Amino acid sequence: MELVLASQSPRRVELLKNITENFLVRPAAGAEVAPPGASPQNTVMYLALQKGLEVAAACPQALVIGADTVVAIDGAILGKPKNKEHCLQMLCSLSGREHLVCTGVALVQGTRQETFCAQTTVEFFPLPPAQMEWYASTPEPYDKAGGYGIQGLGSLLVKQIQGDYFNVMGLPIAQLAQRLAPYGICPW
Repeated sequence: MELVLASQSPRRVELLKNITENFLVRPAAGAEVAPPGASPQNTVMYLALQKGLEVAAACPQALVIGADTVVAIDGAILGKPKNKEHCLQMLCSLSGREHLVCTGVALVQGTRQETFCAQTTVEFFPLPPAQMEWYASTPEPYDKAGGYGIQGLGSLLVKQIQGDYFNVMGLPIAQLAQRLAPYGICPW
């Protein structure tokens, strides 16, 4: 069976290689528009499914994995920072506080669809202005939900996490492996 990852995220590609090297990468091109008022959990599952369905339409025999990750604080979803000022605003809102990272994953094969959501709580240290300025001056935060990457320099901002570290990177790989096993895709 052909396995297709409907994402261009290098982090998701890297993580999926923990399960199998045998997959294609075919990013979804559609607009990411969530239903208004949806919770972070419902937003990521909806967007993951839309990505999976889009790519599955072009690959009807394949098993397609769609994924979407958001960072949410006080119920508000933080997207990717548009510029340095926006990044600094995000870092300010996360400084010294806990926030939620949600990743929705969809498996689509023909008419079969399955979605799930992983959640991780992340707490940042209180961030001095100089540290936020330094981090916002690096290229790292600008292609990441919430404006930070836990696997890179953003690790210096994180006090603690509760939940799946890999979920914060963008793909809850252990949960995904459990869901792929019935399809005959597993490393064990």
